[in-house]
Amino acid sequence: MIPEKLKPGDEVRIIAPSRSMAILKDDCINLAVERLESLGLKVTFGAHVKDFDPDYMSTNYKDRADDLNDAFRDPNVKAILTVIGGFNSNQIIKYLDYEMIKKNPKILCGYSDITILLDTIYAKTGLVTYYGPHFSSFGMKKGFEYTFDYFKEMLLENGGVSNVKASEKWSDDPWFSDQENREFIDNEGMIVINEGEAKGKIVGGNLCTLNLLQGTEYMPDIENSILFLEDDDMAGKLFLVEFDRNLVSLIQQPKFETVRGIVIGRCQKGSQMTEEKWRKLIKSKPELENIPVVIGSDFGHTTPIITFPIGGEAKLVAKNGKVDLEIRG
Repeated sequence: MIPEKLKPGDEVRIIAPSRSMAILKDDCINLAVERLESLGLKVTFGAHVKDFDPDYMSTNYKDRADDLNDAFRDPNVKAILTVIGGFNSNQIIKYLDYEMIKKNPKILCGYSDITILLDTIYAKTGLVTYYGPHFSSFGMKKGFEYTFDYFKEMLLENGGVSNVKASEKWSDDPWFSDQENREFIDNEGMIVINEGEAKGKIVGGNLCTLNLLQGTEYMPDIENSILFLEDDDMAGKLFLVEFDRNLVSLIQQPKFETVRGIVIGRCQKGSQMTEEKWRKLIKSKPELENIPVVIGSDFGHTTPIITFPIGGEAKLVAKNGKVDLEIRG
């Protein structure tokens, strides 16, 4: 079930199911609204988007769930953007009205902790959701063009198909605290670890967050999927072992033997990952021997990022050191 694409005049609702908008600076909020309005969109905000508990950097689960339910229920709202990621979106999934959501399909977009909502709603309703920029991402002054272009290509009227090309540059600096002093690094593009070709539905997002759904009614079916996976550098120099054990946990899920390919998002510098480390990790998994695996795609916790559909379709060709990736949804 693919939601309608956006067109000029459509309303976009901003909600905070993870961290509160209270943590954003005014210049970030103002620029984000300006960018969305430049597309002809009307920006509105959930009732509790700025509510704030300092221990959780958000508000209570009921208010956050209500804002998401209200956004789906409101016939004027055509798309929902999350403010930012965090740690506690899984607190609200028990309180979402999935039958109502199924009857009111619309775009939901965000990433990181929002993986919980994207994959849960896809699993419970069949609605395609979108792993892409937060509302806060639109407040980035420099280096946002690639992210903006892929958001428009996937979610605006007459869009929905992207032949993914690597960004020219990428960045891993804390832009949200310093918008002017940015470091942009030449992008090598996607790197082939295992060669092959695959077609399948897209499931995934932030790996450690996705794994919180294992064993619950909210875990999406990974049968015949191409997994899009990424993680941040919170584990620091332990990133490799942390990603490894999270990947093994996913490999141990029912139907993993039907998974057709894996696309891994670019790592932050703090992860200390190298191509050699990735090859060692992937080649140590016999379950991955016969499927294509590529690393370094433009999604995750660096910038810029693509927008891709959870529940959409991907075609992956990884041969002779080159990657062709098409996403549709």
